[in-house]
Amino acid sequence: MFPLQRGRRLRINESIRSLVRETTLSPSDFMFPMFITEGENIKVEIPSMVGIYRRSIDLTVEEVKEIFALGIRAVNIYVKVNESLKDNTGKEAWNPDGLMQRAIKAIKAACPEMVVMPDVALDPYSIYGHDGIIENGDIDNDATNAALVKMAVSHAQAGADFVAPSDMMDGRVLRLRQGLDAAGFHNVGIMSYSAKYASAFYGPFRDALDSAPVDNAEIPKDKKTYQMDYANRIEAIKEALMDVEEGADMVMVKPGIAYLDIVREVKNAVNVPVTVFHVSGEYAMIKAASERGWLDHDKIMMEQLMCIKRAGASLISTYFAKEAAILLNK
Repeated sequence: MFPLQRGRRLRINESIRSLVRETTLSPSDFMFPMFITEGENIKVEIPSMVGIYRRSIDLTVEEVKEIFALGIRAVNIYVKVNESLKDNTGKEAWNPDGLMQRAIKAIKAACPEMVVMPDVALDPYSIYGHDGIIENGDIDNDATNAALVKMAVSHAQAGADFVAPSDMMDGRVLRLRQGLDAAGFHNVGIMSYSAKYASAFYGPFRDALDSAPVDNAEIPKDKKTYQMDYANRIEAIKEALMDVEEGADMVMVKPGIAYLDIVREVKNAVNVPVTVFHVSGEYAMIKAASERGWLDHDKIMMEQLMCIKRAGASLISTYFAKEAAILLNK
């Protein structure tokens, strides 16, 4: 009771504030999403994501070494597939000599301690831009799961530490766990995108991989039949619990800042680490506003990352990972 209790006593200066700070950030809290393209010595900036690039494998490896030296210990990798390799089966996704498989091998050879979590979904490989196989005008859930198992096993064979299914098919975590175990990869983990919402915040990401659904009246126009309705909260808890029961080692909530209530709900419900994806649209908004002088870039970047951690994230997948790590190391 005031005046016996005065909250400002604990805010008098930075030394006192640091003593009682409830949440802290370090570079090991971050995972860096990386985009990989074919070729050599290629580095192409993504127009809607200032400072983020598609890199060829050789330059990706150099970037991995650099961020590892900064204290970042995990990368979430995605590939931009040549149009000629896309079809409705996604078979390029489990090609042992595919771009993703070669990238995993190269990263692990150059930086063995970096935790590599390749994306598991068919949209980069699909002529339709969907995360699954199209049959009779809709996504065939079970046929897609069978393809995802082949994809995940090929990632494990290449040296992946975790696989990261982002497709949102029903039952895919169980199928992936069974498939990995049957192939002898008992120690390869699963980081499941459990509460992945059908969000407009993903726009710049789809520019990066050219993976937006195509305009075709015979197929779903968007991903709302498998990604979650952003009006729902209880459903996210259900999806996360189901994934843990099916064998997920980590669960993810995506997007981040606009979904912190979901992060906390999921954190309270599960007994595994919770990952949060601070997505491309959230990144692009900060970059655009700071370029116009409307926001202080570094301050708003660190505030958002701290808020995600405070909400319950054990790991934050963010395009700010490198910039934030450099700032923290200072």
